[in-house]
Amino acid sequence: MTTATNKTTGEKLVEAAADLLDSGGENAVTLRAVGMAAGLSHNAPYKHFANRNALLAAVAAASFEDLARAANAIRTSSRPPAEKMADAIGLLIDYSQRRPARYRLLFNNPETAAAGGELKERALETFEQFRSIVQECQEAGVLPDVPSQTLASLIFASAHGLLAMEGNGQMHPEKGLSDVATSMELLLDLLSPNGKSRR
Repeated sequence: MTTATNKTTGEKLVEAAADLLDSGGENAVTLRAVGMAAGLSHNAPYKHFANRNALLAAVAAASFEDLARAANAIRTSSRPPAEKMADAIGLLIDYSQRRPARYRLLFNNPETAAAGGELKERALETFEQFRSIVQECQEAGVLPDVPSQTLASLIFASAHGLLAMEGNGQMHPEKGLSDVATSMELLLDLLSPNGKSRR
């Protein structure tokens, strides 16, 4: 892992861009502003990134790597599979609430979704951690025996959809949806062969 004392200029720029994204949204991320925030010349980012989109792609790749690392810690813990599943969903919820602009960059940005190369690899690594947890739940009999990749995608998509509704102010109790965590718990219970995925 890179320490604070031996970070490359590129890594410093990516960190500065991520901080600006978190504090001010995508509009706050300009190459000039990132150079200044990183304590470098305003021209420094132009030597490392072709344009703003390339810099944002680097931020997304690094953020996916962080998410994959956190999900891996959940997957390799000694907790029961159903609790790992709840923790993985909790990770997404927490990330979306603490870093909404970065969450949108990762999961609600068409350019991120269409990207290939390193960014796509990092995104798939994050999904693979999630899929592995789903597979553990299937092996423990708390989720149905269907292709784990398909089931993981459906659960992932449901969580993102609910988070989008919450972010848009569309999650109202009168619609029967109180919050994302409770709604996802209900979904997992409904998917469970015995109707109780968490217990």
